[in-house]
Amino acid sequence: MSHANAPFSQAEYQRRLAKTRAAMARAGLDAIFVTDPSNQAWLTGYDGWSFYVHQGVILTMEGEPIWWGRYMDMMGGRRTCWMQHDNILGYADHFVQSTDVHPMQDLAVHFKARGLDKARIGVEMENYYYSAKANSVLVAEMPDAEFQDATALVNWQRLVKSDDEIAFIRKAARITDKVVRTAIDRAAPGVRKNDLVADIMHAGITGIGDDWGDYPAIVPLTPSGLDATAAHLTWNGAPMREGEATFFELSGCYRRYHAPLSRTVFLGQPPDDMLRAEEAQLEGIAAGLEAARAGNRTCDIANAFMSVLEKHGIERSGRMGYPVGLSYPPDWGERTASIRSEDETVLEPGMVFHFMPALWMESWGLETTETILIRDTGAAEPLCSIDRKLFVKT
Repeated sequence: MSHANAPFSQAEYQRRLAKTRAAMARAGLDAIFVTDPSNQAWLTGYDGWSFYVHQGVILTMEGEPIWWGRYMDMMGGRRTCWMQHDNILGYADHFVQSTDVHPMQDLAVHFKARGLDKARIGVEMENYYYSAKANSVLVAEMPDAEFQDATALVNWQRLVKSDDEIAFIRKAARITDKVVRTAIDRAAPGVRKNDLVADIMHAGITGIGDDWGDYPAIVPLTPSGLDATAAHLTWNGAPMREGEATFFELSGCYRRYHAPLSRTVFLGQPPDDMLRAEEAQLEGIAAGLEAARAGNRTCDIANAFMSVLEKHGIERSGRMGYPVGLSYPPDWGERTASIRSEDETVLEPGMVFHFMPALWMESWGLETTETILIRDTGAAEPLCSIDRKLFVKT
């Protein structure tokens, strides 16, 4: 390894390369160009807030990966990547946000220099970080190459976590416990939501002991009252009020690994329909955890939860969870399998999911979720320790 800052051993990175190259071979690819910063970090260790410009990882069937990005970020690559410095490349600044030239022109030069001008190259077409313009320029610069959609090819290799990754997620879960407990303890009538979020973020960044907190891939989601009928609202400067529920969807983060958790706080006396929904939700979560066993499928988790809701006469649709682990903004999900009735992904030991069967009703929202680990035997293990209930503060 070229630098000790990379978070994992060389053996761990070689394991990841081997899995990815096997997937490339099955897809008939000679090389891939990976732009998702989570996939870049998983393959190379690269860690920097530079994904607003074009950057990525070239991986062929042999040798070290090549990290490519803006010249000033190449220095960050030398500080965080495990590869030799010759395999960390930077393009000149005149390519950045130019209307005359494009960084993909520089990337094409590197592909050609490595004999890939006629190669079968996979790119992440459905990705936040790979633009339509980038693809069109790269294709025009390499007319003899064959470009294929390799969206989520690397993501799927990340689905089963190594022991080292699970250790990081467990550290993130301890930070999550601290963050969610802070939110619950601080919630009270008259507390401005932005002040509460400041305390939440302080708790997350300080971390637990020597396990320092990283920035999570999603900012705190903390809607109250009617705002909590929507899934993804953040915060404002309004004070919390008696008679309203607030759900907190939060995650600690340790070296880019996450363990999301949601809990709901009601200030005052909850309405009867919310209490009935809580009973059904908790019963359904318990059923889902029992179904979350190696050899079962993600749909079995969803169907177990939904059957309980149907028994209680509660209607719900949509997915109920997704894999989590290493991630960068704007999403801590891995964008592969889903916990929903139509997904038949087989559960394997080492998979980690955010199981989130939240309920968003006409006048309130109730989020109670768990990050769960699929074990070798038995039901899934919830990784956080906050009581699973609606927190009522009268």
